[in-house]
Amino acid sequence: MVHTFFLNGIHVALDVNSGSIHLVDESVHRILKEFPNVPPEEGELRKRFEPEYSWEMLHEAYLEIKSLIAQNLLYSPEITWDQIAEIVAEPKGLKALCLHVAHDCNLRCDYCFAAKGDYHSGRSLMPGEVAVKAVEFLIRNSERHELEIDFFGGEPLLNFETVRRAVSYGRELERSSGKKLHFTVTTNGTLLNDEIIEYLNENIDNVVISIDGRQEVHDAIRYFANGKGSYERILPLTRKLVEGRGSKEYYIRGTYTANNLDFTNDVMHLADLGFQEISIEPAVGQIGAAAITREHLPRILEEYETLARKYLERLAAGKPFRFYHFNLNLYGGPCIYKRITACGAGVEYLAVSPQGDLYPCHQFVGEPGFLMGNLEDGIINLELLERFKRSNIFSKEACRGCWAKYFCSGGCHANSYFTTGDIGRPDELTCAMQRKRIECAIMVEVMRRMEPAICK
Repeated sequence: MVHTFFLNGIHVALDVNSGSIHLVDESVHRILKEFPNVPPEEGELRKRFEPEYSWEMLHEAYLEIKSLIAQNLLYSPEITWDQIAEIVAEPKGLKALCLHVAHDCNLRCDYCFAAKGDYHSGRSLMPGEVAVKAVEFLIRNSERHELEIDFFGGEPLLNFETVRRAVSYGRELERSSGKKLHFTVTTNGTLLNDEIIEYLNENIDNVVISIDGRQEVHDAIRYFANGKGSYERILPLTRKLVEGRGSKEYYIRGTYTANNLDFTNDVMHLADLGFQEISIEPAVGQIGAAAITREHLPRILEEYETLARKYLERLAAGKPFRFYHFNLNLYGGPCIYKRITACGAGVEYLAVSPQGDLYPCHQFVGEPGFLMGNLEDGIINLELLERFKRSNIFSKEACRGCWAKYFCSGGCHANSYFTTGDIGRPDELTCAMQRKRIECAIMVEVMRRMEPAICK
């Protein structure tokens, strides 16, 4: 299978199965677009494209295509289920836990999938004892050396002492188990102070802070219970935290809605503030007038192209930053297992409620039918476990014929469930946005290699 696209003045061809990316001219682009699944015979090219293209041009294009085919760089063989079934059947084991240390929040964001913090279950905080059991559970149930724990909410810093206790206990278990724990905190930033900033920068490997961009955009949807916007509160605190992180990871993570489809301006606003690690995602779920619908799609796809061009302009001007969705490794990237199975929800990754119940991921917490077990008894719902084990790009009908499948890996199970009612049926609107992001990411990488000055 071959996918072609034209973006920012260049023609690109992607060989789906090998992952090879080719910069081609217009004639080769037209040919590959016309024949995406089966390579054309030379005679077919004359019938289809003469006299639009000369015979000499078509012959040259044919020879170029034939050469790439011989190198398995174009129309490469389809990967079959039989080839990878054994890999998928043997998951690598539990790798990460998401600890819901707070089913409570001091903000009332309109697009919050967690029902403004309480997950429709009443406001509660995770006791320190539950967090300690969760750390033990991860160490005990994983054969991996590198493990991850995410502190999530609600707003996890409402339960800062439990975060500290879990990290401290985790460091003790590192020494006794020989394993390495990587900690992440996802926060709205409103509760940051000097003590917490110092602690996070010393002890937490990655901090994700939610800022949606321009103040008017952010405050319209991310506000306190009294209705006051949170931008002025979090900006100086976030800057202070980032300035003190040194080489440790962080991300400024924004969300866009139907009210700011010009989200390129929000990304550039965050970059102008000096933030180097930026992500912005579409809001998901039913959030009223701000919800993204199919009618918004043409505008969104155009905006991603605008963002990609602006991103390259910033690189060329010596003002670089990293945009999460454009971070594409063309020479390595995820292993075949990850490319086929995606995030590992329900298998490699579990979420823990404040009461110690286990769910496939943070978005499924509290959802009837998705309770997998608890910290005391482990995974009890083996049928649900098998359901997630079997969910991959080969089991999802919509993915099997999609050119982007080895980049998106089948998408988010939770998003599929909450939009289509089935973890095995991705939402087409989400897929369309993802495909455009991948095209933009490929274009950015091609341009960086065409124009080395951009990389400086």
